[in-house]
Amino acid sequence: MKKMKRVHIKTLLLFLFVAFFTAFLLHHPGQKEELYLVKRVIDGDTILLANGERVRYIGINTPETKHPYKPVERFGEEASQYNKKLVSGKWVKLEFDAQRKDRYGRLLAYVYTDGLFINAKLVEDGYAQVYTVPPNVKYQEEFLRLQLKARKERRGLWGAP
Repeated sequence: MKKMKRVHIKTLLLFLFVAFFTAFLLHHPGQKEELYLVKRVIDGDTILLANGERVRYIGINTPETKHPYKPVERFGEEASQYNKKLVSGKWVKLEFDAQRKDRYGRLLAYVYTDGLFINAKLVEDGYAQVYTVPPNVKYQEEFLRLQLKARKERRGLWGAP
């Protein structure tokens, strides 16, 4: 009987530990991270997720390739292809700023994959330029610094004829 009580107590303690640890992981700030699968790259600064949501990258703008009233802009195809190389078919993490959606119903987000900050990478390599729309201004200074460097080094669209 004593042995049985000991087993029940150990089982109960193990159960409580697992329950506490699980609750801690789920509710601890910064621990829970949602990932989304990129179904398709729409253009240089917009993606479609597998759940059907469109995501517009915050703080940047790439030359147009899919605008209904404008022709494909210079360096637009290159920006779109580079974005595909970075995120197509990958799992991404989204970080939101003050405004979560735009007037078209698209999610507005900073996008990360494989430890890479995609919005910043596009600016750094000259495939996007800074496009700040308040109140979403969290990385504006970083993006401006990266754009200045890309322009000085004539990367991407800054070096194209």
